[in-house]
Amino acid sequence: MTRHATSEYFLGKTKIGKGITMGLRIVMLGAPGAGKGTQAVRMAKEMGIPHISTGDIFRKNLREGTDLGKKVQGYLNSGALVPDELTCEIVADRLQEADCANGYILDGFPRSVPQAEMLTGFLAKRGEKIEVAVNIDVPDEEIVGRLSARRSDPETGAVYNLKFNPPPPEIADKLIQREDDKPETVKARLETYHETTEPIIAYYGELGVLKNVPGSNATPDEIYQRIMDVLPK
Repeated sequence: MTRHATSEYFLGKTKIGKGITMGLRIVMLGAPGAGKGTQAVRMAKEMGIPHISTGDIFRKNLREGTDLGKKVQGYLNSGALVPDELTCEIVADRLQEADCANGYILDGFPRSVPQAEMLTGFLAKRGEKIEVAVNIDVPDEEIVGRLSARRSDPETGAVYNLKFNPPPPEIADKLIQREDDKPETVKARLETYHETTEPIIAYYGELGVLKNVPGSNATPDEIYQRIMDVLPK
């Protein structure tokens, strides 16, 4: 997909922590609000591999004015969706950086079966593959409750949750609810997820790398431990 597409890296595997294997290529799956981003950050820190968020990659390319960033900006300026091919090209470019040689955790990509197929094809050319796809399974009604309880500080950008991470009393009155976190918006996002992104779960199931992790009525620590328990040793 890029001029570096034929680059090869040796993927070493070493044991870390409580017997978890470093060197894994992991995809995080789950509905918006399931907690995959939170878990991905913690996993990446524990395993010593990069957490790769497509949102972060897009912002970096836009900020630095790269050729890929200029292509993305053109679509954004026209109000059009960034095509799968360009999204995959940007991710592929990131995966060829040196810090990905010993594995990585993808968060927010792939978002559709075509993107997943493109990722599989790109990795196959390098003799690589996704070893684990972790799906954090949380019912829609619980996600609506979680996200609609979010509140943001308009001054600092800090995000709180009225249920799980309540704000200090002295700032509670100034917090706002973002449009994205209103119940009707969350339900619309979930509909899009079920239609476009959820089929990826079956795709990775067919590849034999899917690990389903129950995330309902569980603390972040409990979910993290469940993920660690299903990763290859």
